[in-house]
Amino acid sequence: MLAKLYKKVRFLGKFHPSPYFLLYKKLGFFPRKLVFYQEALRHRSVPAVNGIRQNNERLEFLGDAILGAVISDIVFHRFKKREEGFLSNIRSKIVQRKMLNRIAVNMGLDKLIVSSLSTSTHNQYICGNALEALIGAIYMDRGYNRCKNFIETKIVKPYLNLELLASKEVNFKSRLIEWGQKKRVGITFDLVKSFKDKEHNQMFQTRIRISDIEVGIGVGYSKKESQQKAAKTALKKIHSKNFIDALAKANYS
Repeated sequence: MLAKLYKKVRFLGKFHPSPYFLLYKKLGFFPRKLVFYQEALRHRSVPAVNGIRQNNERLEFLGDAILGAVISDIVFHRFKKREEGFLSNIRSKIVQRKMLNRIAVNMGLDKLIVSSLSTSTHNQYICGNALEALIGAIYMDRGYNRCKNFIETKIVKPYLNLELLASKEVNFKSRLIEWGQKKRVGITFDLVKSFKDKEHNQMFQTRIRISDIEVGIGVGYSKKESQQKAAKTALKKIHSKNFIDALAKANYS
């Protein structure tokens, strides 16, 4: 079997950058069904062929779920004495679009993605999305165990320092709620709206009020991310003299 796959990348006694060889370098194994990987690396901006539009969005959906499950398994066993909130925050840090995009670029996936977008208009998360789609392709081609091995050896081990992430873990929402409990003031997290950005990614906007005073607005690719960003802004604001005066006035009224 391996000899047959090598023949596909050898021509006139030399190796050429065929899809099989390029994917082997990224994955650590040869794909069985190349079509899944081709789809995983095809952005939605690519025009339809013969009226059939194929892009990586479905595989991205699948890969996102599998990545979340594998990372949950990893952090669950790595941090055996930590509570659910800590584990959820570490997982969120790892699977966030910014982190996945950075890892995908470091892996060189940006060189393999097929897209009709110009460099200047590239969705900043196109590579991270493709990485999730690639995980979906591995699952379809080789199953869960191969996926888990790929995530552990090609993503976590070379690009993620879990201990460092844990040491820097900050839950802005929890810190804000704890502050509110100590001060005995009401804090509300309101989902202002959900919308699509110019690349059709789902976005969420959260507003935080303390005693009916707006203290933070956050926008993110999930409700949790938007809440964290809004809480981070609020934590900076609550110690300002203007806010303290406004809060005293609101409570006095």
